[in-house]
Amino acid sequence: MPYVKRSVGRAKLISYCTLVLILVTLPFVAGPTASASGHWPPPVTGARITAVTRLDDRMLDLAVRSPAMRGTVPVRVILPRSWSAWRRPGYPTLYVLHGGEDDYTSWTRETDIEDLAKDSEALIVMPDGGRNGQYSDWYVGWPRWETFHTRELPRLMEREFRANSTRAVIGLSMGGLGALNYAGRHPGMFRYAASLSGIVDLDDPSTHTFLWVYNALHDNELIRIWGDPARHADIWESHNPSAMVTAYRGTKIHLCAGTGEVGPLDAGRDFASVLASASEGILTSSQERFARSLRAAGVDVTTHVYKPGTHSWPYWKRELHLIWPTVMNELSHQAGVGKWPGHRGSGRADVGRHRVSWSRARQA
Repeated sequence: MPYVKRSVGRAKLISYCTLVLILVTLPFVAGPTASASGHWPPPVTGARITAVTRLDDRMLDLAVRSPAMRGTVPVRVILPRSWSAWRRPGYPTLYVLHGGEDDYTSWTRETDIEDLAKDSEALIVMPDGGRNGQYSDWYVGWPRWETFHTRELPRLMEREFRANSTRAVIGLSMGGLGALNYAGRHPGMFRYAASLSGIVDLDDPSTHTFLWVYNALHDNELIRIWGDPARHADIWESHNPSAMVTAYRGTKIHLCAGTGEVGPLDAGRDFASVLASASEGILTSSQERFARSLRAAGVDVTTHVYKPGTHSWPYWKRELHLIWPTVMNELSHQAGVGKWPGHRGSGRADVGRHRVSWSRARQA
């Protein structure tokens, strides 16, 4: 069955925080620490662009036909400032991942990332990650989000958008866990990875309880994603950032979360949304432990625990502004173009059987 994107709301934690307070921690079977999977660079794949919609002078929406996803996945791209004026041989890429209850449009809808990127010489790539897809290749065999995001899409960006091998990734909530998992499971792929309000330790008692409340309310979805935690503990641990600390050596890591206290940035939000967002506070202690482990392993890590701060867009938008200079600085350090074999850098997309230049892409 082909991938069909469901309707989505704004990125947020599941609003069942009161259940978290009354449920006891369920037994969790720990498994062996898994090594990062895969190798780099990824092999050539059959992903291709089937449609291009130009939203403005520098922003495009792509429809990407993905073998891994058995269908078409939407991807939003902000082009570098010099895209039209300079035939640069290779651009660095920033991948930006959305949260569990949202989609690929969320970062441009909720933040001013396009304005931040107005002077950027990087490709800003915002792929869809599915509603609660967890940025993983699911245990049941499909969907295969990780394969799409870390193999098919980067290869496609090199082939059609002149991307080079310098990359960064940032994500919020589910996307924060996704950013850390992609960086840890594929060492050397990213120079920089930032997790905004993302889970960092699947074994943390508070996180563990929250995950099983979520699982109970979503028809055992986590079992379909990572398998049974007792019988497939190795899969769970291979998606646990705290279980692969040394894999982050060579990647600059940024972690942030709020204390869960309501502040001025929450003004105007409804009570139910604020209550759900207040669960943000369960993340801070595990993030602090994770940061200590990273430093002990020689990983370059920065942290930001903000008070007040809830699990909501105003705080993520503010954090995006705070880290943006660092992200752009990391992407500016390019030790060679790092093209894969077969790199064409055409600046054109294969849309069906026709070659369509970006300057003539269909208007939105």
